[in-house]
Amino acid sequence: MYCVETSRLCYSFSSRVPVLKNINMQVPAGSVYGFLGPNGAGKTTTLRLLLGLIKKQDGDIRILNKTFKKNRIEILRRIGSMIESPSLYGHLTAAENLRLMQKIYQCPKERIPQVLNVVGLPDTGNKKVSQFSLGMKQRLSIAVTLLHNPDLLILDEPTNGLDPNGIIEIRELLKKLNEEQGISIIISSHLLSEIEKMVTHVGIISKGSMVFQGTLNDLIHKQQQSSNLVIETNNIARSREIISAMQLNGIIENNRFILPVPSRETIAALNRQLVNNGIEVYEMSAVRKDLETIFMELINH
Repeated sequence: MYCVETSRLCYSFSSRVPVLKNINMQVPAGSVYGFLGPNGAGKTTTLRLLLGLIKKQDGDIRILNKTFKKNRIEILRRIGSMIESPSLYGHLTAAENLRLMQKIYQCPKERIPQVLNVVGLPDTGNKKVSQFSLGMKQRLSIAVTLLHNPDLLILDEPTNGLDPNGIIEIRELLKKLNEEQGISIIISSHLLSEIEKMVTHVGIISKGSMVFQGTLNDLIHKQQQSSNLVIETNNIARSREIISAMQLNGIIENNRFILPVPSRETIAALNRQLVNNGIEVYEMSAVRKDLETIFMELINH
């Protein structure tokens, strides 16, 4: 079952230049869905449409198994969201910020210390939010999204501008919320490397179109399919003859033979053939493209 599903979602600004083109997003319930793409690809526009912050122009949106158009208020009561930068009052403390939102959400006051504890801010006391680090502000913003016990979190670039330690803190917090409380999470980013360790599913958008969608394992499998076998020997010309005789195709680059990775059995047979023909094998290794390279290829295609 999907907690978010869009069908042929399209959007254009007044210039009529399409910002989104037939976005079919499918976010499985209970997942951490990484919504990835370069700046300007359409990530924030898509998330704004999911929250009703801008009016959809074409297509269908279903959230938590209900059509958004007919059940907007009911759906939004079950969503926690943070779009772009945190919206906090700097002259107030963390608890005072949450008290304001608690009145709006009409949830129990007991939720304030509970969510502060969940996000790791139980002891900020009388410290004003203006004195918080960016990482603390991000965590407090997530506390705001959790006040009303949502089923779904939608977070737009929550690690943007954070140092490596701050990124790890947010990552571990979101993984904990997903695993321990069962909250489905959509998190957008322009950097796969920042969120690949927390997501279960990935959607990649480029120039307003979805170019990949699936599990993180699907993306890893794509990485493995994009690997090459590098062979270095003391006689590259003779090695090429043997490789070609085994009906394997590749290229010579920097005095090494490079070909798509064959089966394990074929690699063993090839090594045996080279050695039996008196060729010294210095290197035979698989070189795989990392996930970030696959990501860049998808968005630049």
